Amino acid sequence: MTVEARALVMLTATLLAFGLATLYSASAIVAMQSGAPSTHFLVRQLTGVAAGTVLFMIAAKLDADWWRDRAWLLMGGAIFLMALCVLPFTRSIAPTIHGSRRFLFGGSIQPSEYAKLAVIAWTAMLTVKKGDQLRHLSKGLLPILLVVGILGALAAAEPDLSIAVYYVLVMGVILYAGGVRVGHFVFLGVISVPIIWTQVQRLQYVLERVLGFTDASAVHQKVNFQLQQSLIAVGSGGLFGVGYGEGRQQYGFLPLPYNDFIGGNIGEEWGFVGITGVTLLFTAYAWLGFRIAQQARTPFQRLMAIGLTFVMVSTAYLHLGVAIGLLPTTGLTLPFISYGRSNLLLSLLMTGILVNIGSVRERVHGTSASDPTRGAPGMATSTAGA
Repeated sequence: MTVEARALVMLTATLLAFGLATLYSASAIVAMQSGAPSTHFLVRQLTGVAAGTVLFMIAAKLDADWWRDRAWLLMGGAIFLMALCVLPFTRSIAPTIHGSRRFLFGGSIQPSEYAKLAVIAWTAMLTVKKGDQLRHLSKGLLPILLVVGILGALAAAEPDLSIAVYYVLVMGVILYAGGVRVGHFVFLGVISVPIIWTQVQRLQYVLERVLGFTDASAVHQKVNFQLQQSLIAVGSGGLFGVGYGEGRQQYGFLPLPYNDFIGGNIGEEWGFVGITGVTLLFTAYAWLGFRIAQQARTPFQRLMAIGLTFVMVSTAYLHLGVAIGLLPTTGLTLPFISYGRSNLLLSLLMTGILVNIGSVRERVHGTSASDPTRGAPGMATSTAGA
């Protein structure tokens, strides 16, 4: 195992430990107010840590090319599970929770989280397979966008427009690293603006969030309530915070202080130093992840590592950006820290795959000679500038 892979394991353990401590502080009062023990959310999260650790160890030992060979299966499974969330006759297993149908079996499974891995593996596989065809719009970008667009449409139907746009963003990052022409992105971006704006107008909650972010007046006070309470929390934390367990926002002022807005809890109890520390930890994650991508032994593993690293780090930055008021509310969790076992399992699984890609054993003793993507026509030049 390389130095980068070992450091990534230690970094993950640090984030998990900090996350569990933060989660307990942010959720204890909420749990007791609902009549449950103060450790209710912590215990449930610990079950996710246990299951996620098993997934992490399996992924760290499993050859990363295993995901390439099953990319179509992953994508098909993601589309099937996402469809179960929105079909009219599946409400018994996909009930409406907080105004949307994003979960299966009462909140146990969130398919939109697992679909992120499907987008990464499938896009990386097809990018390598297409090679020079990627430079042709009709043969390269459009077919890939069509399939990922199906996932995005299902996400928008839940409704969750932010995750729909995020799928396309992740796809775009991998394709750019694989050599797709920038002009194609510009062209598709321009023609997609009317479509996105139509969806924003159709989904009233999205329009309210955008308008509320740009206008902090009393007209949008209800929409801005979470953001305002998060800013109060961060502001009251000052430089060093009010102290662990001393935050007041979890007494019912800040909705979901243990999940969508746990960044606000960090800012209140750990202050500017705490938020900066978490930001630096994910910056280190990005550096290690991209170093592993640079040293990957196959083109597929290189693109896979880029996609995994981008998803983990961008999700964290977006969450923190929302918590401090730099971005509109999106509902993205903070990896390893926010409550939610679906995201936790996915985060540990993705990190395990990164560790495998960064393993010396895999590079030295792996089956790179039999890898059909190694040295594939077009990839030698198309991935050189990633």
